[in-house]
Amino acid sequence: MINTLSSMDLRLIRVFQAVVEAGGVSAAQGTLNISQSTISNQLAALETRLGYRLCERGRGGFALTAKGERLLTASRQLLESIEVFCQEARQLDRQLVGQLRIGVIGHTALGTNARLSTAIRRFRARPQAVELILSMLPPGGLEEALLSGGIHLGIGYCWHRAPQLDYQPLFVEQQQAYCGRDHPLFPQAGALGPADLAAHDWAWRSYPLPDTGLPVGDWRISARADNMEAIAALVLSGQHLGFLPEHYAAPLAERDLLRALDPARWRYLAEFQLVTRKRGHPNPTLQAFVADLVAAHA
Repeated sequence: MINTLSSMDLRLIRVFQAVVEAGGVSAAQGTLNISQSTISNQLAALETRLGYRLCERGRGGFALTAKGERLLTASRQLLESIEVFCQEARQLDRQLVGQLRIGVIGHTALGTNARLSTAIRRFRARPQAVELILSMLPPGGLEEALLSGGIHLGIGYCWHRAPQLDYQPLFVEQQQAYCGRDHPLFPQAGALGPADLAAHDWAWRSYPLPDTGLPVGDWRISARADNMEAIAALVLSGQHLGFLPEHYAAPLAERDLLRALDPARWRYLAEFQLVTRKRGHPNPTLQAFVADLVAAHA
């Protein structure tokens, strides 16, 4: 009795099916390209493995037994399943599979988000069956999430420069200094000097920033936050000056809720980077998405 299938069992089942489709042992010789005696011996071997007779064969002609009929149906299902498996296995060699976790810091420029969408569209056009998971993370958590394995790829600005990570410049974002409508400097905003800025409270980031080239050491920093919404709330209160991404502040400035202190002077550029973990073994899914992301930002 067969409990597990071996390659020999599969070969015997294929011979059995070929004999049935040909209508007999002698008729199957041309199909199988083996002698009639060999075919008979292989059928007998299969019957011995199964423990029951599959067909009547001899001078009276060829006919399946009742169990042979049922085995024929089962064998066809088996061989079809094997073919489907083989096709899928061949496809997997050319297909990206698995899960890809992407971390992005919040409120990047709309144009940049559009390019991320372009990268996703490019990636989805590839032969793939990948689950994408996108997370919005604070800037300070991006590198940590990469190092802990929480994400595979990060888009943001970074400062730690961990040796386990690879950093690739992606785009730059302009940050402008603003005051709110209720701030004393609001009426003069547009042409303010260092003394004006040093005389008032500032809201600043709670995480390190790249070198801005600004006289930050002379400013009175009385509030800190780790996200744009919180900085915007502090600036809109009229009690703090603060930097916001130009694209983020634009709708508020259009409603005259914010004004840039001096667009030509009090600004800096933040470089966003594509960050991945250095790997001993390549991850084809990650490599493909990185290529599409870089191409989308080119």
